[in-house]
Amino acid sequence: MKNCFALIILISVAKLGMAQEIIKVPHTKATEVAWEGDSKEYFSEVWQTQVVTNVSVPTMEVFRPEKPNGTSVIIAPGGGLYALSIKSEGNDVAKWLNEKGITAFVLRYRLVPTGEDGVKEITNEGATNPARIGERVAPVMPYSVADGLSAVSYVRENAKDLGVDPGEIGFMGFSAGGAVTMGVAYNYNERNRPDFLVPVYAWTTAMPVQVAPKNAPPMLLVCASDDPLGLATGSIELYNSWMKTGKTVGLHMYAKGGHGFGMKKQNLPSDTWIDRFHEWAIAEGITKSATN
Repeated sequence: MKNCFALIILISVAKLGMAQEIIKVPHTKATEVAWEGDSKEYFSEVWQTQVVTNVSVPTMEVFRPEKPNGTSVIIAPGGGLYALSIKSEGNDVAKWLNEKGITAFVLRYRLVPTGEDGVKEITNEGATNPARIGERVAPVMPYSVADGLSAVSYVRENAKDLGVDPGEIGFMGFSAGGAVTMGVAYNYNERNRPDFLVPVYAWTTAMPVQVAPKNAPPMLLVCASDDPLGLATGSIELYNSWMKTGKTVGLHMYAKGGHGFGMKKQNLPSDTWIDRFHEWAIAEGITKSATN
């Protein structure tokens, strides 16, 4: 009987340890966009991965490492602003960073209002009426960027409680999340300035390249030359915009990798892009080696 009771206690403790730590990101109510119903999380048969859609209230899930080194990264998954590829470009990234002592925050920023399956909606529109995607994304993007800026502010203001350094907060985004990353890069103030940026195959048609800010944070870009959405050119333009003003910037452009590779394994050099990020972060003094 005692052994059974002890087992129940252990299971309960384990479940508590696995409980999600969710932060509601402070935000102002949208006036230009209206959502119906709650957000949805499901496995997309179209994209063959776990996704989140119809986000109207921004949140962050906290992923804490066993031995935090002070560095933190806010992660903005991609999905055309219709969805979030929450596993490959979110939770899996966070878990990898945790192994290196980096605290991660997976951001669910506001998305285009969609129905039962946002992935099917963007897929169908891409095939029949691509211009419609841009029309639906345009009014939502400012709110998505505002969520990113608010996330940085929140982490900095609560750095002590979160166990992170307020001067080592990075922002990493994939595809549409990369567009949010650049929106953050172009619109920050002293309070919500990220300390480093990592746009991964950033959607630069949704957030066009601009002149680098005067005090632009260090930036590492990742993309593949064979990206079927043609995003390699935008990543090169971003790289050049930082270079022209003498800002710290790096670029990993893989010959092959396609689009949306995230943490997926394709038996290509692009599989190890996140290792290259970690090496860059150590070289720039942004984070510490896991062995230190």
